[in-house]
Amino acid sequence: MRIEIRDLRKKDYKKAIQFAITGMHFDWYLNNKFLLNAYGRYFWYLELNRATQIFAAYVNGKFAGVLLAEIKGEKRKQQSVPGKIYVGLVGMIQRKLFKGGAGLYEKTTKEQLAHYLKSYTPDGEILFLAADPDCKIKGIGTALLHALEAKEKGKTFYLYTDDVCTYQFYEHRGFERAEEKKIVLEMPKGKVPLRCFLYSKKL
Repeated sequence: MRIEIRDLRKKDYKKAIQFAITGMHFDWYLNNKFLLNAYGRYFWYLELNRATQIFAAYVNGKFAGVLLAEIKGEKRKQQSVPGKIYVGLVGMIQRKLFKGGAGLYEKTTKEQLAHYLKSYTPDGEILFLAADPDCKIKGIGTALLHALEAKEKGKTFYLYTDDVCTYQFYEHRGFERAEEKKIVLEMPKGKVPLRCFLYSKKL
């Protein structure tokens, strides 16, 4: 079995959403299946509509992972009008209902970015990186990062992650932790302590 990097098929969007829900442990915050899927879809279309580079990994023709990145000066790849409308509506609802959750997380990442930009001038952001947790072959995430590096070599990228996700993955691949902050999210499942990180690397 080998990993093939190619264009993302639209029919694989639903799988990408499920990879995000599982890999980013959204179930730690939400205990309602409908809300879980709604937030996963929101998160996917939020980042997809910003992406200027999209890399998808396939193993024996089966979708296994995806990386989305936004690079300054590059044209956005896929614009979904229904996706934009959905993101706008869900974003408005969650900011009103979950001020101590999504609102606080968004505020924290904005503060981290503002501080980071005082010392760095990045070329882009890695918006989304997720792989099939059930895929037996290892190295999906690494292959996707290598594809981005081959296309954007020499450029500096940053990304947001937290200690609910496998942030060690980035440290093992040369990313440096530029920002860190502890917060406590007020979510439907209760209080969720979280360490928010911003990582950076010149590819």
